[in-house]
Amino acid sequence: MLQINDISKTFGDYRALDHVSLHVRKGSVFGLLGPNGAGKTTLIRIINQIIRPDEGQVLFNGHTMTDADVLQVGYLPEERGLYKKMKVGEQAVYLARLKGLDKSTAEQRLHEWFDRLEIGSWWNRRVEELSKGMQQKVQFVVTVLHEPQLLIFDEPFSGFDPVNADLLKREILRLRDKGATVIFSTHNMPSAELLCDDIALINHSQVVLAGSLANIKAAHPEQDLDRIFINTVTRPDNE
Repeated sequence: MLQINDISKTFGDYRALDHVSLHVRKGSVFGLLGPNGAGKTTLIRIINQIIRPDEGQVLFNGHTMTDADVLQVGYLPEERGLYKKMKVGEQAVYLARLKGLDKSTAEQRLHEWFDRLEIGSWWNRRVEELSKGMQQKVQFVVTVLHEPQLLIFDEPFSGFDPVNADLLKREILRLRDKGATVIFSTHNMPSAELLCDDIALINHSQVVLAGSLANIKAAHPEQDLDRIFINTVTRPDNE
């Protein structure tokens, strides 16, 4: 579904991405892993057409990605952002309509999702009354509501207790099973190991390891993903 071909991006003297190439298979969960400052968020913003690369291209379903293709993307950024004074239901309908849904369809889908995530009672509450985790549930629903082909989650489990994190993981896998392609950026290695079909490790603006999780685990027997990650990003040829 998504091909990242030789992407580079520089901000002043800082090289955020250095000839990064990746391939994301349709209907898979793809984990984008790496330490802070590795370039993960910059790459996600390029995929979403928020910023442009200096070099390289992004292909979506075989063609150069356009602004119109972004309507087929659901993006949950790490920096959450809801209007604090608006009521939850009112805001969710507004954001859904920005993604092309009519009011009736938006309300129907929202009520279905709110019931699934046990947040139906929040509909008439103001966002500022919700905890961080509660707000993240609302943003997750808004991200997936228009049923995009590609879902991108940046640190989706931060702020969640274990019960709600597990709930969100199950929903991500359910969306994949329904045909969505998922990219998520995370520092949570156990979550990546549980959810991902494929992963890529980015360090110092470059891809240092990529492939199917099964093959990577087979090449590193008796090591969990935490240890593989640590050994990969700290080996001398990546310093």
